[in-house]
Amino acid sequence: MARSDEECRRLLSCLTQPRYRLCFSLMYGCGLRIGEAVALPISAIDSSQRLLRIVGKGDKERAVGLPESLLEPMREFWKTHRHPEWLFPSATGLRPFATKMAGQAFRKAREIAGLDIRFTPHVLRHSYATRLIEQGTPLPVVQTLLGHASIRSTQRYTHLTDPLRRDVQATVDRLFAGLS
Repeated sequence: MARSDEECRRLLSCLTQPRYRLCFSLMYGCGLRIGEAVALPISAIDSSQRLLRIVGKGDKERAVGLPESLLEPMREFWKTHRHPEWLFPSATGLRPFATKMAGQAFRKAREIAGLDIRFTPHVLRHSYATRLIEQGTPLPVVQTLLGHASIRSTQRYTHLTDPLRRDVQATVDRLFAGLS
């Protein structure tokens, strides 16, 4: 279930460590799965075109837009460790940092933000898709950005959100004014 932009941003603001704030901001701003975010290779970042090249489920590659607001924080975070392979290396540097650690940070931030336990890291991906659909992005484009093989997987993001419900109601009111 998607959450509002306000709830997503509230959660992100409760992440005090730059590593976790950036990781979950990338999940929300790029529609990444948690495993894709924590193991983001430096080679996947195309800063000149503001793209991330993500290898997702089934080793399928997709390109997603990188919000301008995340590019500088990514650069600044990388400068703190300068690891040649990963944006988020583990303490030993031998691999990316653990998904389990990210999950713990997420749960703590969720509690601080006063959000219920149904707000999971995957909800950020769901909310990304919902924001795109609310703004009129065609479903096949959202499908491509999420890396879904089937449009059916993407259709679950088309639930009637509050902003969409208001827009539909305004359209119905306009189209059928003066019926009685």
